[in-house]
Amino acid sequence: MSALNVNGRDHTVDADPGTPILWALRDTLGMTGTKFGCGAALCGACTVHLDGQAIRSCITPISAAEGKKIVTIESAAGGSDPVGNAVYAAWVKHDVAQCGYCQSGQIMSATAFLKSQPKGKQPSVAEIDSAMAGNICRCGTYARIRAAVADAAKTLA
Repeated sequence: MSALNVNGRDHTVDADPGTPILWALRDTLGMTGTKFGCGAALCGACTVHLDGQAIRSCITPISAAEGKKIVTIESAAGGSDPVGNAVYAAWVKHDVAQCGYCQSGQIMSATAFLKSQPKGKQPSVAEIDSAMAGNICRCGTYARIRAAVADAAKTLA
């Protein structure tokens, strides 16, 4: 049994401690917003926050999350997080999603990036590209992703 704090709520998960967080979220807790993409931490579809840091949940075992806080897309966008809400609103405004499969991971990476910036800082194109480099969009909406991240930063300034 593992104790996990997900989106501010405590859960007990009956799974091997080596089980990736992704599968505990999806299969045990029914939180399907976090997606399985590659299973090797290469695409970013499974990105969640662990104590505020963007991590790949497909390779991070639940044992690494005990005593820490996991935040998923279910809480980051549409919850009480002003940064997550600004990113989500910018995603909609810039019509980022095409197929939408990578979007939860993209939003989680963008949210972690903007939270790491000093208040009011407007990140450069290069900084945005660097922060989002670990997330793959098979539809190729990178220009819209960049614009949405920049727009969210302006909203939060």
